[in-house]
Amino acid sequence: MSSIAARTYLTPEEYLAFERKATTKHEYLAGEIVAMSGASFAHNFITGDIFGELRSQLKGGKCRAATSDMRVKVNKTGSYFYPDVVVFCGEPQAEDSQSDTLLNPIVIIEVLSPSTEARDRGEKFWHYQQLASLQEYVLVSQDRVCVEHYLREGTYWLQTEFRILEDVMPLASIECELSLRDIYSSVEIE
Repeated sequence: MSSIAARTYLTPEEYLAFERKATTKHEYLAGEIVAMSGASFAHNFITGDIFGELRSQLKGGKCRAATSDMRVKVNKTGSYFYPDVVVFCGEPQAEDSQSDTLLNPIVIIEVLSPSTEARDRGEKFWHYQQLASLQEYVLVSQDRVCVEHYLREGTYWLQTEFRILEDVMPLASIECELSLRDIYSSVEIE
């Protein structure tokens, strides 16, 4: 979740030095830092449930899931983001010896909020598409049952929407699936 209120311009090196000392998280886009704000109960519960389901399904395998504390860099655009949930397979590729910036995500999941929805659908998704490793991008609504799944097919992204609790969304690249009932199990949706 981000806020457009506090913006400052830094080089990527200045951003990383600043971010590694900061007590709050900031994303970075073309020299601009965007302060991350707190998230609602629904946002946190949905994120936790997704992470928990994926962690359980991936246990003992070659892929691992991480939560929003794992920073992801898009090398082609020089941008840094904190996805709500990220999955990588094999060895994590780090930007440097600090091992706090992931370069090879295969699945990225963002839980939408009113302040981030347009950015997650537009600008952020465009940047994420520049990641050669990324195979699936998922947007999860926190105020209604709606999950949008984007699957890379060559140079195209195929979109599928899931809108009922009985739906099960496959994540083919990591051989997992998420039921909407599990995604929304900790929140009440009207």
